[in-house]
Amino acid sequence: MIAGSMVALVTPMDAQGAIDWDSLSKLVDFHLQEGTNAIVAVGTTGESATLEVPEHIEVIRRVVDQVNGRIPVIAGTGANSTREAVELTENAKAAGADACLLVTPYYNKPTQEGMYLHFRHIAEAVAIPQILYNVPGRTACDMLPETVERLSKVANIVGIKEATGDLKRGQEVLDRVSTDFLVYSGDDATAVELMLMGGKGNISVTANVAPRAMSELCAAAIAGDVEKARAINALLMPLHQSLFLEANPIPVKWALHEMGLMQDGIRLPLTWLSQRCQEPLRDAMRQSGVLA
Repeated sequence: MIAGSMVALVTPMDAQGAIDWDSLSKLVDFHLQEGTNAIVAVGTTGESATLEVPEHIEVIRRVVDQVNGRIPVIAGTGANSTREAVELTENAKAAGADACLLVTPYYNKPTQEGMYLHFRHIAEAVAIPQILYNVPGRTACDMLPETVERLSKVANIVGIKEATGDLKRGQEVLDRVSTDFLVYSGDDATAVELMLMGGKGNISVTANVAPRAMSELCAAAIAGDVEKARAINALLMPLHQSLFLEANPIPVKWALHEMGLMQDGIRLPLTWLSQRCQEPLRDAMRQSGVLA
């Protein structure tokens, strides 16, 4: 079972937007050293929407090779084209990923039946554990709990990243699925509460910059240590909020650059963090103990 703090890893780039492979390697080492429980390579925080397919596959391959089985690697392989999602998932399996994370088809606005058939088709096409990803604020499509329940019965579909931040929604999903179906948070600000309700971890943006604290938070929450989990969460709350001052991953890439962990690169149409947001984010990093 993959559980705990799963970092939604950024894809480091240089000032021209080319992938910075050296920094990628350093980030993987950083997470291995700091106690991250799993790495999500090329999820949406990894700018999957603007990486070319060969780049996408190469990032997954390099992360898998470097991790070398020490922690699980989850490959982001979602797409709004079912055929493309199958292709990416096949390549992730070939690269040795432990599981795949598949976001709902963005922009297309499929029906609930369309989403069910999309995910069932991928699960039937590629024999690798697959995690659904629902984030309607980014995709303009919302996979309802009854659809999650249907998909939870499909072989190879093992869990969901529920990123609505709606704890009532999270509870309904937990109530509808079996206990061996993995429900993860995808919303840092509410993740501790979802885990205290029975969720098995957090696929996290904050973990990029505070991996040790996020790993300790997740361990405490999953163990039911309410006081410790909430205390760590209170320390991290300025980060949870400030890392979304602009569209993810703009703030988190700036924060990692500020920490000296990567270059100042991002790929259009995303842009570098606005000047007006830099001091508030820097202050949040200080409050959370990320910067001195």
